[in-house]
Amino acid sequence: MSTTAQVIALTTGVVNAIAALVATWLWWRVDPRPQAWWLIRAGQAMAIVQAVAAGILAAAGLHPDSGLFWLYALLPVAVSFVAEQLRLASAETVLDHRGLENAQAVGALPEDDQRSVVLQIMRRELGVMAASAWVIAFLALRAIGTV
Repeated sequence: MSTTAQVIALTTGVVNAIAALVATWLWWRVDPRPQAWWLIRAGQAMAIVQAVAAGILAAAGLHPDSGLFWLYALLPVAVSFVAEQLRLASAETVLDHRGLENAQAVGALPEDDQRSVVLQIMRRELGVMAASAWVIAFLALRAIGTV
């Protein structure tokens, strides 16, 4: 059973590392493409799979070498949740920084300024999610050594 936990943790770590690399590259290039979001969502799905598998393995009697395994297996879901909350706050942060009251105020701006605001929001969201994918990859890979 520990092999199963290790394979799932490795898969979670690799998927999130790939998502983090792609998202970080696109964030740096200021190019928020949809492919990064597909990878990020795949990484989040793998984090959920890892947490569910850890629960199933616990019910089946898995006794890891270290109690840290449970932390490393379950914490990625919490990291994903917090990252989503920070992502949602990105738009508010950008609008506040530019002195705009709400999304409707963006519509009153010239077209180039509208695009600039939207791009800044998307880039901030991508940066938050890239950082979370790095953290999830690290936690998943750490779980391998604690099974």
